[in-house]
Amino acid sequence: MPETPNPPPEPNDKKLPPEQPKNFKGWKNLLIYGGILAAFYFGHVEIQTYLGEAALDKVALERVTLNEALKRSAASGRPVLMDVSAIWCPSCRKLDTQVLSDPSVQQTIEANYEFARVEYESDEGVAVQKKYDIRGYPTLLILDSAGNVLRELPRTYDPDAFKQLIGP
Repeated sequence: MPETPNPPPEPNDKKLPPEQPKNFKGWKNLLIYGGILAAFYFGHVEIQTYLGEAALDKVALERVTLNEALKRSAASGRPVLMDVSAIWCPSCRKLDTQVLSDPSVQQTIEANYEFARVEYESDEGVAVQKKYDIRGYPTLLILDSAGNVLRELPRTYDPDAFKQLIGP
């Protein structure tokens, strides 16, 4: 007996969604996850910046540019204490809140140094990083009035230990 061909499928009134290419689903997921990561990143940077500004507000030292501090150094004979920091940097914020905001540390700095705070992301910060080969934050350098490095200070978050490092 000859085989009968399969009858054609009965028409279905339900329309199926068009089949999406397999790569589209991967791109869609990538965009979703990428968007989430971008939101976390930019939110984190904004929070760190806010916290950094709040910490910096506690530091009563006058902040001047490096060039201004070098001019003052030439006139006063005191070396420059240069703090190269980033506003979003947690270690920089810790230095600001635990050390540089301490009144006795501030008095020691004001009596013995010309203080310069250089922000990492500023034009001045880019030039300073290149000139002094700065690779981490915060970096504290003691400079002569010509801008030559006398020494780099080790990082400490103890006000008394910091005063011993910079004391006369």
